[in-house]
Amino acid sequence: MSALLTATGMTIWRGDNLLVDAVDVCVPPGSIVQIQGTNGSGKTTLLKALIGLAEYDEGEIYWRGQPVRKVRDELYASLLYLGHRAGISAGLTPLENLLALCPELSAGNQGLDGARDGARYRITQVLDELGIADRIDLPCAALSAGQQRRISLARLRLQSALLWVLDEPLTSLDANGYAWVKAQISRHVSAGGAVMFTTHQPLSFDPIPVQTILLSDNG
Repeated sequence: MSALLTATGMTIWRGDNLLVDAVDVCVPPGSIVQIQGTNGSGKTTLLKALIGLAEYDEGEIYWRGQPVRKVRDELYASLLYLGHRAGISAGLTPLENLLALCPELSAGNQGLDGARDGARYRITQVLDELGIADRIDLPCAALSAGQQRRISLARLRLQSALLWVLDEPLTSLDANGYAWVKAQISRHVSAGGAVMFTTHQPLSFDPIPVQTILLSDNG
């Protein structure tokens, strides 16, 4: 089966510092790709460059075999990206944030009120899995960093996307949150999706193999 996202010779400079040196990436369906390295090794920069959120100096990127510059909309339509920060508005509630981030939840022909009620039910289910359903109507500013991270991660269950790109998804999570994320990644990949993520430490998803791209500190 052909790869979803591939890249060859990815090279990224930041000033006089060679941050990423001729890295190749291949993300087939049903795969997990882990970009691992120390702080400052370029993990986040490479991840963003691969999906068009950061510039790179050399290399070629392809989506389903086509140069990504020609099919960028197709890539974005198949992509769920969660950055290193939670990416939610502190002034909104978890419900309001997730309704804004996942507009497809309110789509349908049952009318505005019915759509919103259905979306609230679905969001409540997922937040209950994450242990924060009772926070659904509180301002996110009143929540802990770990709870805010869980709101962002709820998108893994609420949005449909073939490729997940996750930057340090385990940040601020306890053991239960850690286990939940691992379970979602395993479920997604087993269904034919693909996941690319950054981390400081190796992770195991037995029996699913993990392809590791280890970045060295070139500073």
